Amino acid sequence: MPVAFWIAHVKVTDEAAYAEYAKRAPAAIEAHGGKFLARGGKYEILEGADRARHVVAQFPSLQAAHDCYHSTAYQEALSFAKTAAERDLIIVEALE
Repeated sequence: MPVAFWIAHVKVTDEAAYAEYAKRAPAAIEAHGGKFLARGGKYEILEGADRARHVVAQFPSLQAAHDCYHSTAYQEALSFAKTAAERDLIIVEALE
């Protein structure tokens, strides 16, 4: 079963509320076997809209990534980000 990735592009509009999300989300991600590969850091936009924060998290499977997003713990963390950022988040399965 191939691993899967969350890929997020974020523009934070409320630093305090987003900080609360950032504090709570890692535990939910780790509980589903996820680990961060990139979180913030330097980046270069080659095409598309600029969002200043980029995150890549790896999960053991597409199902684990899906289950994490819909988990109670992640949804609680996400409640702090929904009005504090403009976000794009996708799940993509790796090649086998």
